[in-house]
Amino acid sequence: MAKIKKRFTQHEEFEIMKLVLDKFLWLGFGIMAFGLYQVFNAGFAIGMTWIGSGIILLALFMVLILKEYERIK
Repeated sequence: MAKIKKRFTQHEEFEIMKLVLDKFLWLGFGIMAFGLYQVFNAGFAIGMTWIGSGIILLALFMVLILKEYERIK
């Protein structure tokens, strides 16, 4: 028996995307905050590496969101 796939409305897709966005923003912010902590405790280079990693994560997620927005629109 074949299962019928449920299609989400545009509003439901947007609400789900907001939930996922929130988690990625917290993850990126957490990595950058840990990097700031490392700047003060372990050294500038190590801390900036963590901060750079957080920036890269947020930039990648921004690109994914823009691609998804363009596909939906």
